Amino acid sequence: MKEPMFGNQTESQLRVLCEISAICARIECIFWLRGGWAIDFLIGKVTRPHDDIDLITWIQNREQLEFALAEAGYEQTSVREQFRARQSDFRKGDVEITFGYITNTDDGSIIMNDLPEWVWRHDSLLPQSLILNGISAHVLSPRQLLEEKEIYKQIGREPRSKDEVSKKILHSIITELD
Repeated sequence: MKEPMFGNQTESQLRVLCEISAICARIECIFWLRGGWAIDFLIGKVTRPHDDIDLITWIQNREQLEFALAEAGYEQTSVREQFRARQSDFRKGDVEITFGYITNTDDGSIIMNDLPEWVWRHDSLLPQSLILNGISAHVLSPRQLLEEKEIYKQIGREPRSKDEVSKKILHSIITELD
């Protein structure tokens, strides 16, 4: 039985995610989903409509990725100055996409590029791909996703109701893993 869809936006995002997956495979750029789409891939179904697609890749992929996406018709949109070193934003049709960039520190820790105070979990990048609606993608680990949601309060970002729902889902996934 086909998964319930949540409208044209969800279908558009899934199409774009399929395109990005093919583009990244062609240029040998591994990416990981984060945010709501990562949770959906972890549980194997679309749970709700999403505002955008959030992805992570290594900083050394940036130039080639930006070029390949531009060639494929993705419009690069402006990013606030303080975030330029750590992300690129794109749009294709009505779909917004953010690629965040990670790097390794001298001791091998993973951090967001240009944000050394945010050291990621050593197990944050799941090695296996997951499949949703025929699309294969890597995702951040449930513990890394949960940590991101819990940091919101510390950085002054107001938690949204969808964040609270996501945290409950992530706690459930983690409990099943333990």
